[in-house]
Amino acid sequence: MGKLKKKKYLELLEPLQEDLVAMARWAEATGARIVVLFEGRDTAGKGGAINAIASHLNSRQCKVVALSKPSDDEKGQWYFQRYVGHLPTSGQIVLFDRSWYNRAGVEKVMGFATEEQVAAFLDQAPRFEKLLVQDGVLLFKYWLTCDQVEQEERLRERAEDPLKRWKLSPIDLVAREKYDDYTQAREAMLAATHTKQAPWTLVDFNDQHRGRLTVIRDFLDRLPDKKVEAPDIEFKPLENKPGEESFDKLKPIKAYPVD
Repeated sequence: MGKLKKKKYLELLEPLQEDLVAMARWAEATGARIVVLFEGRDTAGKGGAINAIASHLNSRQCKVVALSKPSDDEKGQWYFQRYVGHLPTSGQIVLFDRSWYNRAGVEKVMGFATEEQVAAFLDQAPRFEKLLVQDGVLLFKYWLTCDQVEQEERLRERAEDPLKRWKLSPIDLVAREKYDDYTQAREAMLAATHTKQAPWTLVDFNDQHRGRLTVIRDFLDRLPDKKVEAPDIEFKPLENKPGEESFDKLKPIKAYPVD
């Protein structure tokens, strides 16, 4: 099965994004609190999947959370504490670009957390998530999979493309040598945290276009009845002739030349 071409991808994406907009109306109308975690290897496609979901939603309702490494103060807190402040309130959708599962992934593999800390996390995470779900949070956990050949190609593209080079960190270059270690860490994480109340869903992202469509369709299908029709709006013609911009103290700058 070949990779999905961009034109076909965009054609298939549009109706899904319309469904996402309807879902957002449903969340606002019902007060649903939705949390979606995106985890996976470097370059798997977490950012692209999140953008495909959020791009047509109101940014005041749908929030993207991508936390940097913890500060000294945060290192002294309960591990989950800095994530709690980003959980949604009534009617909100929060998409985590990496989450508390950093501890079971990059922190474990790269030695940023001790074995004791990782073990404590794997013990506490299911209980933490059970509390969220029991309180009514709709929690979705996605792990995006990617073969190493594909990962290498994407890392090379980042290294060679000045518009994508910012995505490539020194840690990424070290982590690429630890592909098998990440596999082992993922399997240990799934064994401990794939629970009835908060299951994991793995999605093949070797084809990122197809992967995004798969994630969105799965996410929408697992929500309750989400059809809230858009309100009718009567768009009447203006009573007067449309106005034109007028300027007194300042004028627009010169337009960008395109000829």
